[in-house]
Amino acid sequence: MQWIAVGAVLGSEVILIAVTLNLLVAWPAQVGVLAAGATVLAALGLLCGVSPRLAPHADRLLVNLLSILGFTVVVSAIYLIVVRGLGKTPTGATDREVLGLSMVAAAIAAVGYIPARDRFARMATSFVYGAREAPDEVVRTFGSRLTRAIPMDELLLQLAESLRKTLALQSAEIYTGTGEVLELAVSVPDMGARSIVVSGRERPVIAHAGVSGNAWASVWMPTLLNGRAAGPIRVAPICHAGELLGTIVVARSEGAVSFSEEDDRVLTELARQVGLAFHNAQLDTALQTSLDELRHQADELRASRARIVASGDAERRRVERNLHDGAQQHLVALAVNLRLAKDVVLEDPQAAVEMLDELGTAVQDTIQELRELAHGIYPPLLVDSGLGGALRPVVNRSPLDVELLTEGIGRYDGDIEAAIYFCCLEALQNAGKHAPDAHVTVRIWEESGGLLFAVTDDGPGFDVRSAQRGHGFVNMMDRLGAIGGAVRWESERGRGTAIRGSVPLN
Repeated sequence: MQWIAVGAVLGSEVILIAVTLNLLVAWPAQVGVLAAGATVLAALGLLCGVSPRLAPHADRLLVNLLSILGFTVVVSAIYLIVVRGLGKTPTGATDREVLGLSMVAAAIAAVGYIPARDRFARMATSFVYGAREAPDEVVRTFGSRLTRAIPMDELLLQLAESLRKTLALQSAEIYTGTGEVLELAVSVPDMGARSIVVSGRERPVIAHAGVSGNAWASVWMPTLLNGRAAGPIRVAPICHAGELLGTIVVARSEGAVSFSEEDDRVLTELARQVGLAFHNAQLDTALQTSLDELRHQADELRASRARIVASGDAERRRVERNLHDGAQQHLVALAVNLRLAKDVVLEDPQAAVEMLDELGTAVQDTIQELRELAHGIYPPLLVDSGLGGALRPVVNRSPLDVELLTEGIGRYDGDIEAAIYFCCLEALQNAGKHAPDAHVTVRIWEESGGLLFAVTDDGPGFDVRSAQRGHGFVNMMDRLGAIGGAVRWESERGRGTAIRGSVPLN
């Protein structure tokens, strides 16, 4: 289809030129025949379209031909208006020859001007501005550099160099920063490390000041003038959405010509583009930080899932081993003793009664062992009485001096109660290992839409920065992390230890 369009455009070009020449110089005489012959070009375009070598080039050729057709329409219209509308149609052979030659000359001049235009522009710029470029050239080149993958430091250095060359400056400086200190990012020539202190009261004033000169700088940014010659300067704030992100400071030597309105316009446009570039860089940094956090969280989640699976397998093996070595052996012994009692009951009733008493005691021991085993898997009191009722027996059995505070809490989802129960249990076990003589406080409370707990002791403490995360801490982190919670350790040598965690309730 594009090659058919190429043929149609070529045919239209031929017909337009033929009609224009016929109207102006009465040549060619048979325009209708030529127009009919030009339709063959569409058929030729169709043939080119089926060629594998020519088909991919139709789009570029069509663009150029459409541009040429538009140019031909403009030139033809101008000649027809000027010659036929404002003048008179040439009648003699000489007049027609002159008109034809003028049309050829105009076409050649128009085509030749396109490559020569850039050279003429550079020559004119050199004549007007000398060795430097036009002021708005730095705006155009900076905008084009923004589309390339150039580091921000390199981009600012190129901008400062372009400014110094374009505006005939003694120095060009770019300060950046979002706090109360603006640091010198780049300067031409290099001025070393410099900074400007800008208070919170001054920031909005500078951000809305626009391009300003020496008098303004002496009031709002006097440190800019320290150690600087008494030449004219310009300060252009770099802002985005009303937020001050930096400043462009340019200076000329003492006695140099002052900055013009065109220079101020260039600085204003440059500051706007630099502000947009800074804002985009901040967005890129924030996005990269978020991606890094997501990757870190994904890695932690995968590791946590692996630990949970491994812990579940180990727990199942432990339960199986305890059942086999404990309750199962008791039940096997009960079955054997029951058969013996059946055999003895007829021969020695008194001995059978004693055996039944022993069997009752063995049944109670088996029930107790099963209860202890079930308590390790999931405490029954936690289901019946909640966190306070389940932790109170743990505190009473603990060899430590433990104080339990659970006022104001209610019942919660089983996952939440189990996670906090086992975390508190783990924390008490750690306190028993490392601070056996300490006073321990276990506190559980609601606050800001979350259920919080803290297990604190006044023991010897330790250095959190040098300590490694043990198995217990990893277990607590996995349990709470699985339901959206978090846990942290706080400790210093000689100041005790605190394990704090929280779980969102909504």
